[in-house]
Amino acid sequence: MSAELILASLSPRRQELLTQMGLRFQVVPPRAEENLQGEAGQVVVALARRKALSVAGSHPLAYVLGADTLVSIAGQVLGKPRDLDAAAAMLRELSGAWHEVHTGVCLVAPGGEERTALVTTQVLFARLSEGEISAYCQSGEPLGKAGAYAIQGLGGMYVEQIRGSYTNVVGLPTSQVRRMLKETNYF
Repeated sequence: MSAELILASLSPRRQELLTQMGLRFQVVPPRAEENLQGEAGQVVVALARRKALSVAGSHPLAYVLGADTLVSIAGQVLGKPRDLDAAAAMLRELSGAWHEVHTGVCLVAPGGEERTALVTTQVLFARLSEGEISAYCQSGEPLGKAGAYAIQGLGGMYVEQIRGSYTNVVGLPTSQVRRMLKETNYF
């Protein structure tokens, strides 16, 4: 580890995952608009790149990591709910159905070398009653989460099955991040 690692994200979940990886890093908020339209996988990679590059320009000797996560069901993108009513509507859509969690990751190494990746995990949600949806929304947890749930929190009890990376659903696919850091000689 010769250079500093910077996380271009304010996400506490991404910070926790990097800490669990045993990595030392600084957090620098990205200066990037998050208003892209399109297919979820393409959008998250583009946003992750935009976030990483917005920080890398002022930290050319650092490794800068950007990420973005979206949920999609039947081709429809579910971002972060704007309020509890929107969260409840998202949870009704997810109830009893498979959906996908897409995370785009971009690593900018010292000197400007870029690596991008898309990791997609399939998740099966339990069939939820209106009472469960209401109680979960009242917990406040769905706000600020793509798809209106946190697999690592209360929302985890509604996940019946996953195919792919658990940490991707949390917000950062750690095995992919490790690979990217290794490929760019971080360690």
